[in-house]
Amino acid sequence: MLEQVNSSEAAARLDALWARGRDFLGTRTAIISGAMSWVSERHLVAAISNAGGFGVIACGSMNPALLEAEIAGTKNLTDKPFGVNLITMHPQLDDLIRVCLDAKIGHIVLAGGVPPGPAVRAIKDNAKLVCFAPALVLAKRLIRSGADALVIEGSEAGGHIGPVSLTVLAQEILPHIHDVPVFVAGGLGRGEAILAYLEMGAAGAQLGSRFAAAVESIAHPNFKNAFIRANARDAVPSVQLDPLFPVIPVRGLANEGTRKFLAHQAETIARFKSGELDKTAAQLEIEHFWAGALRRAVVDGDVENGSVMAGQSVGMVSGEQKVADIIEELVGQAISAIQARDLSEKARRLASA
Repeated sequence: MLEQVNSSEAAARLDALWARGRDFLGTRTAIISGAMSWVSERHLVAAISNAGGFGVIACGSMNPALLEAEIAGTKNLTDKPFGVNLITMHPQLDDLIRVCLDAKIGHIVLAGGVPPGPAVRAIKDNAKLVCFAPALVLAKRLIRSGADALVIEGSEAGGHIGPVSLTVLAQEILPHIHDVPVFVAGGLGRGEAILAYLEMGAAGAQLGSRFAAAVESIAHPNFKNAFIRANARDAVPSVQLDPLFPVIPVRGLANEGTRKFLAHQAETIARFKSGELDKTAAQLEIEHFWAGALRRAVVDGDVENGSVMAGQSVGMVSGEQKVADIIEELVGQAISAIQARDLSEKARRLASA
């Protein structure tokens, strides 16, 4: 009779695979929470860190005073490590960095573009810097600039996305980047997938959509239910009608808002062509359509007209789970995959003996 490798042995092997990520984060698992504006606040962030993951506050458009209060509130709920995600284009970036450093935040994530040199130097002297790398050439550049770790996020992710899938990014980047830990993100919803990327060389994984509908998430019940009802195909990127008026690609659930956005683009472009609007005014008309739309969905619960940002892994959100249960489920799936593979290998060896 074949004996399955025991779970403690499989768990030890999983720990070895993501040891670099765990050591970098200071956590029990190398699972990072994606920074989701209006969702990744103190309650969800603390719950993820308390459960052995690494919570990340989404600063978004917060001013320094609001961020300071959010960090303090998070510290009241957890004594475990957590980080802060800052947008490089924020007009008060330097002040936000100072708030993080004054609060002794150990990890700062810079997103939304190539981080400016002064910001990198300010963080490097006092904390660990994590950056997003959408291509191998930029990954190498970020490391030279001082990044202590990278996140490679595929187009399957929710929110603002790049054009390349995680499957391709992982093959392009993981075999060539060894100087710093690399975390994978985009479309991840099960432990078996995390395990596969760890075996390719990843140090850990970042997940967002699986946590958005968690019990500890403060998102409106309508927002959570939209996630629970959705299939992977419902999470689609925003559509651009005319290359003359670029639209930043954002992945979210198709709804009345996304349909109205297409009509709004068409109407605005027609007004431009008729001479009613100049190009700058028309571009602003298009860009301002979604102003406040994410808050309307997350906080107010208007999931028909708001922006319901979600990754394609939303199809694996089957219900409202506690954060601790989500993380244990992911870990359990990875461990079971190790056990199943070992059992299959033993069977193969016996058959060929």
